[in-house]
Amino acid sequence: MDHTAHTDGTPRTDGTARTDGGSGAAAHDLVVEFCGELFRPDTEDVFSIGREGDLEVDDNPYLHRRFLEISHVDGIWWLANVGSLLSATVADVSGGLQAWVVPGARIPLVFGHTNVIFTAGSTTYEFSVRLRTPAFRQRPAEDAGDDIGETTIGPITFTDSQKAVIVALAEPMLRRDGTGLSSIPTSAAAAKRLGWALTKFNRKLDNVCDKLDRVGVVGLRAGGGKLATNRRARLVEHAVSSHLVTTADLALLDSQAEAGRARHGAEGD
Repeated sequence: MDHTAHTDGTPRTDGTARTDGGSGAAAHDLVVEFCGELFRPDTEDVFSIGREGDLEVDDNPYLHRRFLEISHVDGIWWLANVGSLLSATVADVSGGLQAWVVPGARIPLVFGHTNVIFTAGSTTYEFSVRLRTPAFRQRPAEDAGDDIGETTIGPITFTDSQKAVIVALAEPMLRRDGTGLSSIPTSAAAAKRLGWALTKFNRKLDNVCDKLDRVGVVGLRAGGGKLATNRRARLVEHAVSSHLVTTADLALLDSQAEAGRARHGAEGD
């Protein structure tokens, strides 16, 4: 369904544009997509996103009533975090540029296709923002090649087992088709998926988060140098939006589980 917002905040579903005071072609330059539904914020309104608002994401008690807002100011579309606890990961579709929008912060929406990911409780949500006339245009990324065994992201190198930790946590999101919501597995569930002991999974999770934290990925470490309690959610948001893991990596889950079964079998002989 295609929603065009009135100035009073009520949606209209006939797909027509406003003619009473909009700013010309820019009036419906931006489109928000969530779960297959399209929303077209008006330049004269503030488009709210949360448990309530113009885009009612979900009746999730961990989600702010109003969490994010999109507005058009001085010719630029902005995404603002008006919540008090939750943060959002914002990335261009190529995954090359990423920002973590904390409470009270805002970021300009300048790319043709931007993905916004956030987590409330154990549920991760994603919606996309498309601009018809973006200020910046992305160039197609070059093929990364077919190297197997280690993955390098900037100065970081991940082994297959370390990358499997990320894939196990991101699996529900990677298997989802399009924008929407998914649940983040617990560490125990992810360890079982890989056929590992929980202690092994948590040790490798700590190593992965340490590596990313050292190269400046924010949100993985709490005050006092300790790893954040919600690091699984932040890790998934970063990994999926930056293309650190993709659907092509899902095969790692079965290969790691098979390797684990083979080791257990050898030990039992």
